[in-house]
Amino acid sequence: MPPIGKMLDNTHSAINKIISDDELPSPFGTRAPYCLLNQQVPVLRLYLDGRSDLRPDFRLNRQTLTYLINTLREVRDHGWGQDLEILVFIFWLASATSYWVVCRAFDMPRSTVHMIVHKVSKMLLRIKRKVIHFPSLDELEEISTGFANLAGSPVFSSIAGSIDGCHIRIKPPSADSMCYLNRKLFYSIQLQALCDHQGKYLDIFVGYPGSVHDSRVLRKSQIYLKALYPPDGYHILGDGGFPCLSHPISLITPYREPLQNASQRRFNFHHAKARSIIERSFCCLKTRWRSLFFKALEVKPEFAPEVITCCTILHNICITNGDIMEPEEDKLDDDDHDDLQVRDPQSGEHTRECLAAALSAPNDDNLPPALRHHDYL
Repeated sequence: MPPIGKMLDNTHSAINKIISDDELPSPFGTRAPYCLLNQQVPVLRLYLDGRSDLRPDFRLNRQTLTYLINTLREVRDHGWGQDLEILVFIFWLASATSYWVVCRAFDMPRSTVHMIVHKVSKMLLRIKRKVIHFPSLDELEEISTGFANLAGSPVFSSIAGSIDGCHIRIKPPSADSMCYLNRKLFYSIQLQALCDHQGKYLDIFVGYPGSVHDSRVLRKSQIYLKALYPPDGYHILGDGGFPCLSHPISLITPYREPLQNASQRRFNFHHAKARSIIERSFCCLKTRWRSLFFKALEVKPEFAPEVITCCTILHNICITNGDIMEPEEDKLDDDDHDDLQVRDPQSGEHTRECLAAALSAPNDDNLPPALRHHDYL
């Protein structure tokens, strides 16, 4: 038996056949398969039977998992097989990043699981721009209509997204650990995300330490520095942790307490209804990968942003395939934010005042006939 066969046999791998040296294909002939899967591994039997529910073990339904495998498919003539590698990676995410759990479930070496996880994560990152991207003009119109429906008012038909930040728990790094200690007194890195009316991510920015304020994370992100989004005439919504801006991007935040009048209260009410979709998207993300996000990530801090980015990519793929997992809101942390106290010189308060005035203007459909043609200035 060749050396590689002895190694895999000693570690009880998921391969049940390895071709010997004399079976190696000619470089000019048809290539033979490198290995066949051991179909007796329980977690593989669930996948290969074609009908079992995969969500309990993989947190994705069968349609989404098949779509992912087809999207990442590459031509290979050796290795463990791409299907198996993707299954290992998804199972690893669903198992709270425990290499030991995965290596026992798939009956393969722990070092192989580690290699596969890093390999497939790189494959997912290569399709990031295809999955997480800004909308086309036609999609933008649909998004703005969606936000108007969420807010319950056509005044919000100029809204093109909702933005917020989320703290992801990590183990404290050996160097500069205090930089990662956030105001809730746990170590984290930050995920800033912009989503559409369905909770699908349009842009993400991940990696800043937990001690950094949301407003500073925003000012360091490409969407702000290069004014990438939204287009002219559109706005995005944010909570009190962000500044109200008109330039370089139009970002509308709620009025700060104490509110001055009914117009401000009405605006904040509708603003919250529309903006909360980003919080719901974070809830869905954490619910799907609850083992991953409800405790500190079991990876090195430099690899953590890559893992989080992969989760956001899978989140969008799930929405595309109708694989929706309702959020378990009672289990989630409340990522509330302190309001900013400094007035920004590029303030978008004038835009907010215009939106609030339009929201409080009488609606002709609800007026008596004698007043329906009156001009309200």
